[in-house]
Amino acid sequence: MEFKFFQKELELQSRGWIPTFHDITREVVEIVRASGVKNGTATIASHHTTCSVMIQECSHDIDSFDLEYLQHDLLDIMRKMIPDYTNEGDYRHPGPIHAKFGRFVNEPGDYTSMNTDGHLRSVFFGRSETMTIKDGELDGGEFAHVYFVDWDHVRARHRQVNVTVMGIGDAVIDRKWNNGEVIDTNHKFTDEEKGDDVHFTLQQKR
Repeated sequence: MEFKFFQKELELQSRGWIPTFHDITREVVEIVRASGVKNGTATIASHHTTCSVMIQECSHDIDSFDLEYLQHDLLDIMRKMIPDYTNEGDYRHPGPIHAKFGRFVNEPGDYTSMNTDGHLRSVFFGRSETMTIKDGELDGGEFAHVYFVDWDHVRARHRQVNVTVMGIGDAVIDRKWNNGEVIDTNHKFTDEEKGDDVHFTLQQKR
C-alpha cells in the first residue's frame, strides 16, 4: 500500500469593493485526479486571514453584483451579523499600533487595515475544508462546489489557495459500515418515559 502526497497552489485575483466568491471546484477536481490518490483526503486552505473556504451548492442564478443568489443571501446574513466596515471607528481594530505596522510593511494606506469585517467573517467560516476522495474522485455529493471566499473588500488583491491531497493509490474493497445498514438515530423512549399518568389522561378507562 503506497502512501501519496500531492500539493498545489492556486492563484486568484479578487476584485475588491465587495466580497469575492471564487468557484475553484474544477481546479480542485483536476488536482485530485492528477495526484494519483485513489482514496484519501483533499484539504483546501486559504493562505490569508480574511478569506475562507466553503463547500456549498451552486446557486446558478447570478445577480448584477456577479454573485450567485445563494452567495448574496449569505453575504446579506453576514452583513447583519458583522456589518461592513464603512466608517472609521466602526470597530476597535485597527488601532494606532496596527496602522503603524501596516505602514512599516508598505501597505498603500491606512484604509487597507479597515478590513475588520473580513477578519471576523473568516473566523465564522474558517480558513479550510477537508473533503474525502473515493475511487479517485472528490466526494462532494451530487451538488457540492468548492468556493474560496475573499471577505476583504477594501481593494482588489492577489490571493492564494493551497490544496493538499493525501492518501493511497490503491482501491478500497469495502467501505460500508455494518454492511451499509441504515443507522437509526431517532430517540427511543424508555418504558418509564412511556408510562401513563392517570391524573392527566381523562379518557383512561378505570
